[in-house]
Amino acid sequence: MWFRSHRFAAISAIAVLSLISGSPAAVAQASSSNPQKDSSSANPVQEKAPSLVDPGGPTISLIPSEPVFLMAAALNACDYNEGLEESSPVRAKVRDEINQALGRSEDARRSRDKICLYIAQHRMTGGERDIAQYISLALYLTPPPELETSADLTEMPPDSTQVVEIVPLLRQFVEAVDLHGIWLSIHHSYDEELAKLHDSLYQSIQATNLYLRMPFEGYTERRFVVVMEPMLSPRTVNARIYGTDYVVVVSPANGHIPMDDVRHTYLHYLIEPLLFSRANAIDREQPILKEIREAPLEFRYRSDTVALTVECLIKAVEARTMNTGIPDYKIPPGTERSELPRYEHERQVVQQRQEAARQEAVHHDMAQGFVLTQYFYESLIQFEKDPASLKDTMGQMVYTMDIDQQVHRARQTAFDKLADTDVLSRTTKPRKLEGLDLAEAKLQAGDINAAASIAREFLAKGSDSTLQSVADAARANFVLARVAVITGHPGEAINRFQKTLTDSKEPRLIAWSHIYLGRMLDLDCKRDEAVSEYKAALENRDGQQDTRLAAERGVKTAYAVEGHSCEEDDADDTPGATPAKPGEAPAQPAPKPQ
Repeated sequence: MWFRSHRFAAISAIAVLSLISGSPAAVAQASSSNPQKDSSSANPVQEKAPSLVDPGGPTISLIPSEPVFLMAAALNACDYNEGLEESSPVRAKVRDEINQALGRSEDARRSRDKICLYIAQHRMTGGERDIAQYISLALYLTPPPELETSADLTEMPPDSTQVVEIVPLLRQFVEAVDLHGIWLSIHHSYDEELAKLHDSLYQSIQATNLYLRMPFEGYTERRFVVVMEPMLSPRTVNARIYGTDYVVVVSPANGHIPMDDVRHTYLHYLIEPLLFSRANAIDREQPILKEIREAPLEFRYRSDTVALTVECLIKAVEARTMNTGIPDYKIPPGTERSELPRYEHERQVVQQRQEAARQEAVHHDMAQGFVLTQYFYESLIQFEKDPASLKDTMGQMVYTMDIDQQVHRARQTAFDKLADTDVLSRTTKPRKLEGLDLAEAKLQAGDINAAASIAREFLAKGSDSTLQSVADAARANFVLARVAVITGHPGEAINRFQKTLTDSKEPRLIAWSHIYLGRMLDLDCKRDEAVSEYKAALENRDGQQDTRLAAERGVKTAYAVEGHSCEEDDADDTPGATPAKPGEAPAQPAPKPQ
């Protein structure tokens, strides 16, 4: 089951686990295709497994995926910055190499513009759900140079087919930027990230299998794949189910991934076959569905007894095995016999506190509408005392359930008004703005003083030679330059825009710095120099329509404000008139660079 990837042979004894992801989260609202609950269903339609799921490979694997990397890299080139500050350093390194390639090649910039325009035109929510559809598609792409879908559109998830027209644009972008070459040059960094994740993932899976007493080799026809992609936001977990194959796409942060979410998907992988094979017996639970109509559950849980039972059992397992945050009590070695009663009492107090924390989790799940969680929690207490595996015990749990008792328990439950998110359909939690992101938001909202204060704090900290610190300094100067424009300090604005151009590698910051400098030169009646700045903005464009339009408008027509003109006779014809200082009138703010 465990083997060494031939592409990443530098990792010693790494467990190869294959996985997939949407939302913003981020990236995306993840989609799932549940297995058919009744084997007698006539010709059920199921999505074909992604190309990275190897039917002859290990049942559990942790892997990278070049097609997912290529798609994620393209998204990063098109203003996808979610979770950037928490991401692995390899993400910043790849973005920098892409920016260098774009700076060298007009063809690369044209291909980038095309793919960015496509992404902009296919935004749905502005969040991780937008990203998820591209990750879903990437899982069905073959490696370059072909980069073709590995299944018919009718066999692919609906969200992936909504953006399938991006494939030829992605192919052109990959070739123009030489993304395959970048992939080859940074694969050692992926090796290092995989090595960091191996032990914790192995231990999580091993602990889960030991608790359920189910061996690693229990499923020979099913695959659980974890795909690691540092170019995505670490805040997002994209999990999907393709028939009998389970894929999770995650991004590491400081050598860690959201292990609880990965384990939740793994529990689905282990438990679903045990309950889907008993669908007829589980149909006895139909009366329970009437009692959870007011619960904040997804429709599939309120209408499908098998889906509800699976989730309740998984939540019970998670509650029984959760880290309560309360350390186990250990009686000190060498304790005198006379002192044992006191220590035993203290241990019982600790165990009671741990149990209270677990019961609180169960109560929360019950209030969410997963009304069988308490039943399975109590059943698992008995299960832990028996040497039989969950596979051998599952039948007894299902067939001996007192339905009337569970109906009564559900009827007595007070349900929450809002639902939690689930790893198999989650985006990401709302992002709390901080740092330079908060400064940008303050500036957009008109709170100039707050924006300037935050930006100055970043610069006051000083910077070293790291890419991230230099990038932060460039962003801080960009904020302060726009503040200087708005407050009528042209000299400071010019200085800070020039510092941004010196330090920044981000095409959007570079392009808009040139646009602002061009506008200020126009107001200073230096038209030729202004046109040069607008043309420089076009050469360093970020693929967004607003940037292109602003730069093209500047080339065609000089920027002007009411009451100011560069006509030679204006100052002489108006007694006492004084030409406006460049930048004195507020220039239109650029959209927030992402």
